[in-house]
Amino acid sequence: MSNSPQTTRSWLKRWTMTALALTIGGGAVAMANPATAKPTEPAPQWSVGPTTTPVSQVLAAINAAEAPAKGIDGRGVGVALIDTGVVPVPGLPADQIVNGPDLSVESQVPNLRYLDGYGHGTHLAGIIVGNDPEAGYVGIAPKAKLTSLKVASSNGAVDVTQVMAAVDWVVAHKNDDPANPIRVITLAYGTDSSQDARVDPLTYAVEQAWKNGIVVVVAAGNQGSKTRKLTNPAADPYVLTVGSVSNDGTSTRKDDDVSTFSSWGLGRKVDLVAPGESIVSLRNPGSYIDTKYPTARVGERLFRGSGTSQATAVTAGAVALLLQKRPNLTPDQVKDVLKDSGDRLRGGNIYNVGVRELNLGKAFYEPSFFAHTQWWNQWGTGTGSIEKSRGSSHLTDNGVELKGERDLFGPLSSKEWAAKSATQKSWVGGVWMGRRMAGDGWTGTSWASRTWASGVWPGKSWSSNPWYSESDWDGRYWAGRYWAAGSWSGRFWAAGAWKTNDWAI
Repeated sequence: MSNSPQTTRSWLKRWTMTALALTIGGGAVAMANPATAKPTEPAPQWSVGPTTTPVSQVLAAINAAEAPAKGIDGRGVGVALIDTGVVPVPGLPADQIVNGPDLSVESQVPNLRYLDGYGHGTHLAGIIVGNDPEAGYVGIAPKAKLTSLKVASSNGAVDVTQVMAAVDWVVAHKNDDPANPIRVITLAYGTDSSQDARVDPLTYAVEQAWKNGIVVVVAAGNQGSKTRKLTNPAADPYVLTVGSVSNDGTSTRKDDDVSTFSSWGLGRKVDLVAPGESIVSLRNPGSYIDTKYPTARVGERLFRGSGTSQATAVTAGAVALLLQKRPNLTPDQVKDVLKDSGDRLRGGNIYNVGVRELNLGKAFYEPSFFAHTQWWNQWGTGTGSIEKSRGSSHLTDNGVELKGERDLFGPLSSKEWAAKSATQKSWVGGVWMGRRMAGDGWTGTSWASRTWASGVWPGKSWSSNPWYSESDWDGRYWAGRYWAAGSWSGRFWAAGAWKTNDWAI
């Protein structure tokens, strides 16, 4: 396939979503058919709020302003970001970025592979490891090593099985860089699963990561008070689920409350809240959010966004700092320390009283019981229904939905997958559960310090269409670090929640 602008294009006309999934900051995006979608503006937007919140203020807000001066910058800790990819904008140093496999449908397009056409992944990456002195911007953990796993295309389209595969890959490759082992997963993704978390495949995937020494930080979602149930896998009691906090424009925590857009849960509540309103990070010029929300730009290089995605990125960076200072902590101990050291909310909504607000400065020194372990009802089995795990979130190819007990390529048994996931045998090279999804090893062909090789997807999609062809592209392509040749189409914001695939911004 040619790489020319005439033959490389966005998949917007082909790949869409029909339900909840990416909880992307500033609200949620409906990936429904643009011919029938009825867009409305979300409650939180990328440009929400009258002011901006630079990371220096975020560090102060989580009581860690002195961390940089003390050399606590995340070095030696790897963070995996499972999201929409990243782009080489100023402030994402190549030696701090690793491209894991691109598992999105755009992986089959050379000029889209690994890159973030939406802007969500780049924004979160900047919060975690950004470092752009010229713009006066430094992230929470600027010396951590970030591995980007792209699962969603430039309109947010992704199937739950792609996320499962990404989590499996992180577990299998967490020690590929011994100097920077992956100890944190950042996941701003959620579905409205219709089954118990104890059998759900996606919750099983994140639990396997947790059991293998990786702190999984999950966004609570941006549904606000209109639903009291956390999305999946945020509802899993074993992971670290994060909501967004509002400081009401003051420096005291006495009047802090959960952000109006943030999900908070009932029964299973969020574990922590962290700053998630008007958080400044790196701008992705020409991406969907950059063109849709120009008022969110902060100068030429920065961009602000609000959502539980931003709060999750802040927390993931904080976990990296904590693990640098206290490298022997287990995931259970990290969660215990962060919750015990967090300040209880006292103001605002009565239902949110008692929720813990991140206090990293105190967590640096909070005692931890050596043998502390979580125990809820039971660990998951992963043998439930893949279709129920999707809930109402379905990837579509030319209007044909991906449904049933299958992934993008064919039938998939959750029971067989769970057994292989538990023993780290679901991946063999670039093959996941017998499906070729990527290449078989590392290469150096991208801007990042390391990149997992790409692979060609054989056969056809569930709609009987080939994975790509000349007719699939319309001339939009990446040129350097800018998106060139045209605006985005077919994406709509819908209230404060994702109505198809839902990323938590």
